Amino acid sequence: MTNNKLSKGITGIAGEYYAAAELSRRGFMASITLRNNEGVDILALDPNGLKTFAIQVKTIQNGNKKWPLNKKYEREKRKNLYYIFVMLKSEFERPEFYIVPGDELAENIKNNHQTWLNAPGRNGQPHKDNDIRIFRDNVDFYKEKWELLQ
Repeated sequence: MTNNKLSKGITGIAGEYYAAAELSRRGFMASITLRNNEGVDILALDPNGLKTFAIQVKTIQNGNKKWPLNKKYEREKRKNLYYIFVMLKSEFERPEFYIVPGDELAENIKNNHQTWLNAPGRNGQPHKDNDIRIFRDNVDFYKEKWELLQ
């Protein structure tokens, strides 16, 4: 990937494969699910074969660590559901990975959205509610937190 942006579809697929490869490198058995599988991109089994994980992958290209999500993610609190947020870098750089438990993501985006709603918008006007939610990790709290998958 040079300075050319990948299409949204290819970006998402690349993120899934990078996440699955990184999980495999760490001893997990990782299997990418078929397209159109709602809510699970990767099924993973821990290195001890004792715990399974449903993983949803969200990918952006070189950017500002801002992943757009839908309102439905506020309610996703299934056991063993995790999110891997991937930021693709230049062609020969390893992507950045942010690992977030599902219940923490739901709380994070709900609180961030409420903070945004409470803050004044342009010219002091209130923001209008919508279904868009944003996951941000400005302080890299979840960056490379693979140990959360234990």
